[in-house]
Amino acid sequence: MTANIKRIIIWTVITGIIVAALALSFAPRPVMVDLVEVRPGPIVVTLDEEGETRVHDVYSLSAPVAGRVQRIDRHVGDPVVANETVLAQIEPGDPSFLDPRSEAQARAAIHAAEAARDLAAASVKDADAQYEFARAEYARMQELVIEGSVSKRDLDSAERDYKARRAGLDTARAALQVRNYELELARAQLVSPLQTQGSQEECECIPITAPVSGRILQIADRSERVVREGDMLMRIGDPGDLEIVVDYLSMDAVKIEAGQRVLIENWGGNEPLEGRVRLVEPFGFLKISALGIEEQRVNVIIDFVNDEGWERLGHGYQVESRVVLWDADAVLAVPLTALFRDGDDWALFVEQDRRANIRHVEIGQRNGVIAEIREGIEAGDRVVAHPSDRVAEGVRIASRD
Repeated sequence: MTANIKRIIIWTVITGIIVAALALSFAPRPVMVDLVEVRPGPIVVTLDEEGETRVHDVYSLSAPVAGRVQRIDRHVGDPVVANETVLAQIEPGDPSFLDPRSEAQARAAIHAAEAARDLAAASVKDADAQYEFARAEYARMQELVIEGSVSKRDLDSAERDYKARRAGLDTARAALQVRNYELELARAQLVSPLQTQGSQEECECIPITAPVSGRILQIADRSERVVREGDMLMRIGDPGDLEIVVDYLSMDAVKIEAGQRVLIENWGGNEPLEGRVRLVEPFGFLKISALGIEEQRVNVIIDFVNDEGWERLGHGYQVESRVVLWDADAVLAVPLTALFRDGDDWALFVEQDRRANIRHVEIGQRNGVIAEIREGIEAGDRVVAHPSDRVAEGVRIASRD
């Protein structure tokens, strides 16, 4: 073999290698996708929302009168017995301080009351003197009637005057008593808060007893303080009578009915709790979402079905409720991310001979993760879970796995 032939063979091989490399580099590569095999399995359609627990009947105890509530020795969680356990005691409040003008007016009222008392005392003395004279005159008239010196009419006149003077004395004494009380009332206006501090231990306090049996749920303030009439002191209730209240959007609440099963999750335990819808309230209310959107909400009341497990929950605990609208044990389902719209129909990509094949399907129930497929695919088909814009009809695909 000559040198020219050898060079031709060598360059031919090199050229072939380069052409093959270029062909491989520019040849279309399969699109890497996530393939999911369709198999019959369970599906649960729920309405999920966060809610909170609450005692069914919460009693708020408020101050029946204004005054000073003594320090509350009870603690949150303490058991109480209806109409027996004293929860708080209210004593009369201290008088307020007087400003200079009010103090001057109060002192002037005292002086006026003292003068009126003295005047009444003088009236009593005058009435007493007239009474003594009338009594003596009546006694003389009785003796003179016996002797025949005066007439019966004069005796009756003396008796009438005697009785009138006695009534006048009683009236004067009563007027003096009224003036004494008025003087005490005027002096009471000058009682300062410092004068009442020493008499607090002797006062009669108003006891506040528990209206029902249960436990103390909340205490507004345990310290001694001045309260007004109607101020809240504490809340009590029975933690064994616990329920869940969840506010759903009104458009979701119309899908919920009493008696539906509820899964209670993210409550702190390892296993979800079972619940049952007891009531969908017929009254909606406006609520502003975290994004500032006005939403119409409806409260849904849920009862616990489990006899055990939820005892660790208390009033106002956060839970996540999932109201079961529909469930099935063995249906064909695909991830929601595999579905897309093709005109007016739902479609997905199915792997066939390592290529993407578009299939139109009919979907049924769906939740936030998967959707039921009623027609269009069969068990064992592999569908593209997350089709990108590179996946199209007939495109070669390969699983990332």
